[in-house]
Amino acid sequence: MSSILIVDDEESICWGLSRLLGGEGHAVSIASSAEEALEKVPHARPDLVVLDVRLPGMDGLTAMSKFREAAGPVPIVVITAFGSLNTAVAALNEGAFDYLPKPFDLDQAAAVIHRALALPDYDTDIVHSAAAVPSDDGLYGTSPAMQEVFKRIALVAPTDAAVLIGGESGTGKELVARAIHRHSQRATACLVPVNLASLSPTLVESELFGHVKGAFTGATASRQGLLELANGATVFFDEAGDIPLSVQVKLLRVLEQHEATPVGDTRPRRTSFRVVAATNRDLRRECAEGRFRQDLFFRLAVFEIQLPPLRERREDIPALAELFLRRWSNFGQGAPILLAKTVQELCRRDWPGNVRELRNAIEHGALMARSGAIAPEHLPPTTGSGELTSADSAAMLPRHVREWTEQQLNGPEQSQDLYERFLNVAEPALFDAVLAATNQNRAQAATLLGIHRATLRKKLNGDLDTD
Repeated sequence: MSSILIVDDEESICWGLSRLLGGEGHAVSIASSAEEALEKVPHARPDLVVLDVRLPGMDGLTAMSKFREAAGPVPIVVITAFGSLNTAVAALNEGAFDYLPKPFDLDQAAAVIHRALALPDYDTDIVHSAAAVPSDDGLYGTSPAMQEVFKRIALVAPTDAAVLIGGESGTGKELVARAIHRHSQRATACLVPVNLASLSPTLVESELFGHVKGAFTGATASRQGLLELANGATVFFDEAGDIPLSVQVKLLRVLEQHEATPVGDTRPRRTSFRVVAATNRDLRRECAEGRFRQDLFFRLAVFEIQLPPLRERREDIPALAELFLRRWSNFGQGAPILLAKTVQELCRRDWPGNVRELRNAIEHGALMARSGAIAPEHLPPTTGSGELTSADSAAMLPRHVREWTEQQLNGPEQSQDLYERFLNVAEPALFDAVLAATNQNRAQAATLLGIHRATLRKKLNGDLDTD
C-alpha cells in the first residue's frame, strides 16, 4: 500500500482521514504544520500529501514547492475551509493534483485520494500558463457549491476549451466568463461579449460574420463581423439559447473550420477565438425539442460550469450583503449597517433574481435607512416574478399528485403497482434535487432526506426492495 502524509492543524480532519486511509492499509503520517511535515518527509517518504492551505507558520501554498524539493514529484491534494477563486487558481497553478473545500464528505475525499494514488508518475511540476491573478474577480462565496465553481474555473481557464455556463438570471454568468478569460492564455486580448438576444433578427448574421458592400439594402460599405474582429481573443455568447437556428449552422461551421464568411461574400476569413457561452435555458431539452442543434451544443459544451441559485447557497448571503454595503459606502453614500434581524430576513428570502436582486435590495435598504441601521422594513418587497414560494409549492403538490393518479387510473394500461410507479417517478426527482443542493454529498443529502446514507446509496443504485 501507499505512504500518505496528512498536513492539517484540525484534529478531526486528521483523525477522520487517518481512520479512512489506515483502514485501507495505507501508512499514514500526520503533521499539524508545514514545518513539521517537511521534517517528516525524509522518513515517511510519502506517495501522497494531503495539505491544508491555512496552517500555523508557513501556509500550504507556500509549502508546496518545498514538498517538491524534499519529496520529488509527489501528488498534493489541497484542502481548505477558506477557499476563493484566487486560492483555487493558485493551488492548481502550483501543481496541486486536486482541490477539496471543507467541509468535505469522506467518500469524496477518498475518491480524490484514490485517483491521485493511481497516478504515481503525475508531474506536479506542470504549471499552467496563466495571466497574473487579480485580487478581485467579482466572484464571492465560501459555500461548497461556489467552491466547486471556483475549482472548475481554475481547471478550465488555462486551456482553450469551449465552456458553457449555466444558471438562472442574476447568478453571475458573465462574471464567470470574465474570470475564465482573465486567467486564460488569451488574457492580453479582449473579451468580446455578444448578446444575441439584443441583436435585430435581420442583422444577426451581419453582426457576427460581417458583410460586403452591396450585400443587402443599406450595406453601403463592407464591414468586419464580431467573430473576425475577435481573432486571438475570447468570444462570450450571452443567452446562447437565443441563437436563431439559421445562424446555428453557420456558427457551427466557424467553430469547426475557424473561418467566417461575410454575408454576400464567398471567400472565408480566417479567425481563431475561444468560445465561452452562457444560458439560463436547459439546452439539452432545447435540443430534444428541436430548437437547438445538438452538434452545436456539443461544440459549446466541451466543459460545463453550473452556477447555483442564491437560495441554494444561503450561507453566502451575509457576506455578500456586507460586500455590497461596503461598495455602496465606497461611493460616498454614507456607511449604513445591517441589523441582525435584517440579515435573518435576507437569508429567509428565496431571491428569484439571485445575486443581482440581493445587490439591488441592499442598495434600496441603504437609501431608505439614510446612513443609519438597515432594518427589515427598509428592504424592498419580495418580487412578484412568478417564482413559487415553498408554501405555494406545498399547496400545489397534492393537486399534481391527484391529477397524475387520475391519469394513471384512466389510462389504457391499468395495473396493481400504482404505488411503485409513483415512487419511480417521484423519488429520482427528489434525490436529484437534494443531491444538487448538497453538491452531490450523499451523507448530507441523506441527513436532509431523513434516511440512512446506506439506504440512499441502495436507492440510487436501484437495488433496494421497495415493498
